[in-house]
Amino acid sequence: MFSVIEMSILIAVLLALVFAGVHIAVALGATSVLGVYLMQGDMDVVRTFVAHTAYEALRDYVFAVIPLFMLMGEFLAKCGAARDLYALINRFSRVLPGRLAVATVVSNAVFAFVTGVSIAAAAAFSKIAYPEMKRHGYDRRLAVGCIAGSACLGMLIPPSVLMIVWGILTEQSIGKLFLAGVIPGFLLTLLFAAYLLGVAILQPAKVGAGPRPDARAVAADEDGEALWRMVASTLLVVGVVAGVLLGIWLGFFTPTEGAGVGAALALVFAVFKGLRAREVFDTILAVGRTSAPLLLMLVCAQLYSRVLSMTGMTGAVKSVLVGTGLSPYEILLVMVLIWFVLGCIIDSISILLITVPVFAPIAAELGFDPLAFAIVGILAVETGLLTPPFGLLVFTVKAALPDEPLAVGEIFGGSIPYWIALIVVIVAVAAFPALASYLPNLGT
Repeated sequence: MFSVIEMSILIAVLLALVFAGVHIAVALGATSVLGVYLMQGDMDVVRTFVAHTAYEALRDYVFAVIPLFMLMGEFLAKCGAARDLYALINRFSRVLPGRLAVATVVSNAVFAFVTGVSIAAAAAFSKIAYPEMKRHGYDRRLAVGCIAGSACLGMLIPPSVLMIVWGILTEQSIGKLFLAGVIPGFLLTLLFAAYLLGVAILQPAKVGAGPRPDARAVAADEDGEALWRMVASTLLVVGVVAGVLLGIWLGFFTPTEGAGVGAALALVFAVFKGLRAREVFDTILAVGRTSAPLLLMLVCAQLYSRVLSMTGMTGAVKSVLVGTGLSPYEILLVMVLIWFVLGCIIDSISILLITVPVFAPIAAELGFDPLAFAIVGILAVETGLLTPPFGLLVFTVKAALPDEPLAVGEIFGGSIPYWIALIVVIVAVAAFPALASYLPNLGT
């Protein structure tokens, strides 16, 4: 068992490395090696421990879930599915005030079932939705805030990369975590859409009631792409994603097998839509470049988690928190605030790798439902993506629109209502855990 001084050294080293800009995998690995060495004082033991942990982690085929789901999302995104989806939802929402903004939220919700990555959604809809809203006279702050805010749905609605990482770190069922995100995801979508409808009704000038677009542009919007092509494209995408997720939830195949099926079907659909061999190769290469560092991070996180359990650090942190006299919900609030602060500084996956091995066992001992706690954690981390000074979704939108004279503060300002909606859903899931646990426990 570690002394308080040794535990403090490990925490200080990890935080110093992270805030110094060292890659999170290196920071976790170096801290874990230091922890084992401080316990055993023998580098041979350290080498054996690291090798065994890496082998056990990599031989678990659940690690293939991440690159396969990313591949599915990339194939469907590259073949124009997001543009078809947005055009179709926009066409069928003409009766709604602020229809372009509402269509952006709904499209992000549906597209979340494809990508599972918020940043990918923010980049895609910045290029698809923003030009349309600009052409129809939408307030610029409202438009960019809508794109950045609704992109948060990508990490909450399954298949979500954050849910997969959480499941690997806590050894929870990834299929159940996927189900746990459905109701909170739809609730968040409704809150986003309700806010936009309210703005459209109370302040119509912000949704295009001012200067009208060019007549030829309106005519093009009315004609648009052939309706049957949009419907066919959208139905095929929904069919692929629904088939994969239902197959996982109904037990026809494991998450890894489902991800493989989804990637294969997405490839067939993308080739049918005209994706060329060179583009297929580039897509696979891009996913490899993105997922390989992530898998290394997960291996180091496994190492870090084992060191935490060996040193007794999780129990020590719990004793400190309980010793403060705080109630379980006050301790949960402390965890959420930590996630908020970290979300302003580092990326979502790194936050989970650092905090979940410590927080999840404490939450379980305090009696929190593990599925509800997972959703609260993911929502809190996602909130950080919209929080100054380093909200990644805000900077993604700005980078995706290089020709627009956008100030970062303008995007942050437009994102505030969505940040508030995220807080509301966090409180709702914490107060009513059944919002997350009802579907996973249905029929059990």
